[in-house]
Amino acid sequence: MSKRLTLTALALATAVAAGAAAPAIAAGPDPVRQGLETLVHSDGAPGALASVRDRAGHVRTYTAGVGDRDTHAKVPRDGQVRIGSVTKTFTAVVVLQLVGEGRISLDATVDHYLPGLVHGKGIDGGDITVRQLLQHTSGLPEYEEDVTDDILKRRYVSPRDALDIALKHPAVSIPGAEFHYSSTNYLLAGLIVEKVTGRPFADVVDRRVIRKIGLRHTYFPAPGETSIRERHPQGYRQDRSGALRDVTEIDPSASWAAGAMVSTDSDLNTFFSALLGGRLLDRPELDAMRTTVPMSEDDPDHKAGLGMITMPLPCKDAQGHQRVAWTHSGSIPGYGTWSAATDDGRAASVTMTRDITTNEAVQHLQKTVASALCR
Repeated sequence: MSKRLTLTALALATAVAAGAAAPAIAAGPDPVRQGLETLVHSDGAPGALASVRDRAGHVRTYTAGVGDRDTHAKVPRDGQVRIGSVTKTFTAVVVLQLVGEGRISLDATVDHYLPGLVHGKGIDGGDITVRQLLQHTSGLPEYEEDVTDDILKRRYVSPRDALDIALKHPAVSIPGAEFHYSSTNYLLAGLIVEKVTGRPFADVVDRRVIRKIGLRHTYFPAPGETSIRERHPQGYRQDRSGALRDVTEIDPSASWAAGAMVSTDSDLNTFFSALLGGRLLDRPELDAMRTTVPMSEDDPDHKAGLGMITMPLPCKDAQGHQRVAWTHSGSIPGYGTWSAATDDGRAASVTMTRDITTNEAVQHLQKTVASALCR
């Protein structure tokens, strides 16, 4: 959850900008299986798993490595994992559902919903809009580096406490000036949802997304819940000595609406397919979600929408146009996940059982997902 982990999710642009817009995919053996083997043997993940859904809805699952370094148990197929910042896409969907119902306005300020809550050095909630929160253009500082120890030591951190930690830092830019990835944006989005609905955020996500599209293995952990409920691979993190240690059981509360959820790769494919297929948002809100801004002058190919980004694929459609996927990724102690889907019904999600700490791992995750979507 430190600065090095912000290589993931929307901040992946900084990692891929120096390379190709989309990694090339070689012909030959199954590229998804090869991708998982790379995550294990080159990126140091004890295990890796993936689920791929084709246009016809057929699903294939993959595993590599071991699910438990102590027992050498196999990686469970489609096991539950912590999805980190992929949670942000769920949060954006809930906010946009409330926009469609007229209960939230994307162009209203944070102060309109949470008066006087957001203030600090260069920070004023009266200048920041809901749209800027969801698109990471608010200029709000990141807080996650400051709560890594709390997460690993299983200490509960409330959303308000996490926000207070963030607001001790100065703004990184003026609102609307530029893209700057910060999980603080999604803490505030979750608080706005609670204020508008009068319900705990986890309950709102469960009713409006999880149960609505039948995600059977996806949930928002309860306060103080440190274990993963169903079969799962163990998650690992490298300590200061360089050794990997088991960090499966953590308290993800500090990540909350920005990164606390648990799911499976197949459930994530169902979620992204349902989202792009119009089952979760009406057309105006889905169009708003897919309206993008540049993420970096050095990387014109990846652009940020509201809780999703564009990812160019190294393959073309029937008309000869480069295909594009909509994606989000996430890292949390123990796990790194990348999920993406295309408008024609394809979806792929890949997880490695250690948090993402290098640009190379980001690129390998992206390449594995891209290869699945191009088959």
